[in-house]
Amino acid sequence: MVVLNKIYTKTGDAGETALGNGSRVAKHALRVTAYGTSDELNSFVGVARLQARGDMDDALSRIQNDLFDLGADLCRPDIEQDGEAEYPPLRMISAQVDRLEAEIDAMNANLDALRSFILPGGSALSAHMHVCRTVSRRAERLCVELASMEVINTAAVKYLNRLSDWFFVAARHANNGGKDDVLWVPGANR
Repeated sequence: MVVLNKIYTKTGDAGETALGNGSRVAKHALRVTAYGTSDELNSFVGVARLQARGDMDDALSRIQNDLFDLGADLCRPDIEQDGEAEYPPLRMISAQVDRLEAEIDAMNANLDALRSFILPGGSALSAHMHVCRTVSRRAERLCVELASMEVINTAAVKYLNRLSDWFFVAARHANNGGKDDVLWVPGANR
């Protein structure tokens, strides 16, 4: 596992960082940006949890843990060499995607159909969920871009795709089951 007893190492002072396999890359490398964005998302989920209670807080806690799994997955290149690794790399799996889908279906079952696009807002929790949704979409775009250049775990991209959907539905759920959604009115201020 991880042992962190000294936080600063000075090894990144020249603008490089170590990946999970020990190789060093520029801190602005796409892979680093992708898993850094999943870490950013995790921080926003932590802020959302300040407004969440009960089952929603439990679900967000699971997502935070998944996002660390995602970061571990993305920081480890050379997926095709996983079988040769001294320790099996942690990879996202389809069961994590399946869990999100089941939770989306459960939350969505009690929501009215949408007749307009939604503006972020309504309740504080809903607004935070929309921030999480947009950051997860950015993380997904970065992973898709990375996948166009290197082999990455397809479950990681699927997870991020479902996660943004999860946050959208959770935002509606947090708005009194969608009753307090703020609807877009096209051309309202012309």
